[in-house]
Amino acid sequence: MNQDYIKADNWSIIEEGFDAESVKSSESLFSIGNGAMGQRANFEESYTGETFQGSYIAGIYYPDKTKVGWWKNGYPKYFAKVLNAPNWIGIDIEINDENLDLNMCTAVKNFRRELNMKEGWYNRSFEATLKNGTEIAVNVRRFLSMNLDEVGVINYEITAINKDTKIVFKPYVDAGVTNEDTNWEEKFWEILDVKRTGNEAFVTAQTFKTHFKVTTFMQNTILVNGKNGNISPSNIKTGTDKIQFSYDVIIAKGQKSSIQKIGGYTVSLNHENTLSGAENAIKNALEKGYDNLLEEQIKAWAKIWEMSDITIDGDVKAQQGIRFNIFQLNQTYSGKDSRLNIGPKGFTGEKYGGSTYWDTEAYCIPFYMATKDQQVARNLLTYRYNQLDKAIENAEINLGFKNGAALYPMVTMNGEECHNEWEITHEEIHRNGAIAFAIFNYHRFTGDYSYIPEKGLEVLIGIARFWHQRANFSKDKNQFVILGVTGPNEYENNVNNNFYTNYIAKWCIDYTHDQIQKVLLEYPSDHKRIIEKVKLSDAELQDWKKVSGNMYFPKSEELGIYLQQDGFLDKELVLVKDLDKSQRPINQKWSWDRILRSPYIKQADVLQGFYFFEDHFSTEELKRNFEFYEAFTVHESSLSPCVHSIQAAKLDKMDMAYTFYLRTSRLDLDDYNKEVEEGCHITSMAGTWMSIVEGFGGMRVKDNTLHFSPKIPKEWTGYSFKINFRNQILKVSVNHEETLFELEGTKNLTVFVNGEPVSVKPKTLVTLK
Repeated sequence: MNQDYIKADNWSIIEEGFDAESVKSSESLFSIGNGAMGQRANFEESYTGETFQGSYIAGIYYPDKTKVGWWKNGYPKYFAKVLNAPNWIGIDIEINDENLDLNMCTAVKNFRRELNMKEGWYNRSFEATLKNGTEIAVNVRRFLSMNLDEVGVINYEITAINKDTKIVFKPYVDAGVTNEDTNWEEKFWEILDVKRTGNEAFVTAQTFKTHFKVTTFMQNTILVNGKNGNISPSNIKTGTDKIQFSYDVIIAKGQKSSIQKIGGYTVSLNHENTLSGAENAIKNALEKGYDNLLEEQIKAWAKIWEMSDITIDGDVKAQQGIRFNIFQLNQTYSGKDSRLNIGPKGFTGEKYGGSTYWDTEAYCIPFYMATKDQQVARNLLTYRYNQLDKAIENAEINLGFKNGAALYPMVTMNGEECHNEWEITHEEIHRNGAIAFAIFNYHRFTGDYSYIPEKGLEVLIGIARFWHQRANFSKDKNQFVILGVTGPNEYENNVNNNFYTNYIAKWCIDYTHDQIQKVLLEYPSDHKRIIEKVKLSDAELQDWKKVSGNMYFPKSEELGIYLQQDGFLDKELVLVKDLDKSQRPINQKWSWDRILRSPYIKQADVLQGFYFFEDHFSTEELKRNFEFYEAFTVHESSLSPCVHSIQAAKLDKMDMAYTFYLRTSRLDLDDYNKEVEEGCHITSMAGTWMSIVEGFGGMRVKDNTLHFSPKIPKEWTGYSFKINFRNQILKVSVNHEETLFELEGTKNLTVFVNGEPVSVKPKTLVTLK
């Protein structure tokens, strides 16, 4: 049974009633971020119940030394951990000399949390009865400014319900934090300085090993009945890694008092002097004031939603699901900084190290390309270009390749491989293909070819060299084969001739060859610069083409399908529907040995190739392979339902497409995988967007033109989305009777709908029955 305590709502995530059992899950679901930092929805006041405290800063990590039982050559020396950053949100509260702690109160009534996605703020309210008999009402609003992205704001308001009340607000900054996820229980932060001025406090700390310097700051203002009380701290506690102020307030029954706390981080990535940067951040926030900061936040989110919103009519849970996904993607990555990327948990948890995976190229880039300025997607491509030297080093030093062959890491923060499961790190090499595909996809969608001669071609050459060297000639098959790999289905390791890997390897070589010729003709000076730099010869190009032109693809002529790998049909082929439900999920019930020998598929594998290269295959081939492999897929990866939803829609399997859409859009809200307390699945959320735009909307780019084949689930009355296609913004609306197009700008746009050309004029509604 999935969790169902989140209330259905079009624009908000809402929890009503206090339940200690759901605190950690809610801390993930109600997380907030602004691209530069983020935090789980921990309580500001003390809480002695089960909790997972987490605040995170984009780009700040620690190389946690690898811990394995048996060291193998080439293992990465560390796993890059996203760090639990110093805590600035903390505000201990004393009520008539008793500490406020929802785990210890005699009663908690009218507890409500709301994450308002439309306006970008998180609110929590409740009434509590303490053991000393005092009753209070609390309302807390918190947001991380999208405009001043080093600043967060808390307004913590307390009303005395049944008696005059003495409140002591005790805000603090605490750098004595540890990670939930750590190999050796090491300390990650070295404290450099603790300082205070008036109502402001600063703790400057530096990460061990990586030496990122961070100043965590706070500034506090106490209000009584809405007016600044000009109250100074009655007590200041300064420790080696923590500073805490105490503010005493006495209010009569029915009155209220609040603390407005400004906090956040300044980091050495952006500041030579992080302390003076923090002082400026506070100054800028105070000049605006709480009300203006909130107003700016609402406007900033209105602008984001104007382009990235998807509306769904007639299905509130589906609507809530897609907006939650879009909201988290926009909180996690703003696109301003090409040094940053999109971690699988974003700012909601620590699992997977918060690092860069192939998810970015395969799933996230389409969302950012279509809903932002194209520079955002270009920044994501530039991130990989900047790490090309490390990818070449990885292939050479860790795997023994030569001549500039590049293997991009499975997991990274700075370009170095830091994933330490051998069968993934050294065998799940298909990630190289996703990085090349993203370059192709960027050009196909934006029309901007300039990235390839400037940067992308060097990446493509490194990747093509890797595939050329990784394949070997089989005399038995008289073709080139790729042995000892793990495909996207991580429930098979060390297999031979994974179809997807072999297919994308061939495609990468051919695509790179084509781009070399195009750059030679159209950008001769870039061609000369690159070829001289990478020392590429015609003889090497000929060798590449021998491999790509004679690549082996395992196939069953009898079934009319490509085989996931050479031995797939040797397995005991029991369908998922015939598997006893008590055995699910198999990753929690079965030994790894049993999983590896089974036919069960974690996520799209052959079908990942059919998703990327749909136009290379006939509809009949798509159908046969989909029907065969979906029946063995257990969808125990967050990346699985979206690809299946898109292909099911393509094949007119609309009930299945809708089911998969709901699963991907509400994966975290309904906690399908029973793990949301560890954090949300951020990168797979981009797949939810794709499920609607590419799945139900049928959007494809062919020959520099947008194509649509719109479909609609029977559960919906309509849906709409916007696409920024080559700096023209097109709105697509679909209902059961018609499809409507609206175009912003000044130029006409021709699109194809179900294969027929349609001319769309600016500011003119085009309706197709």
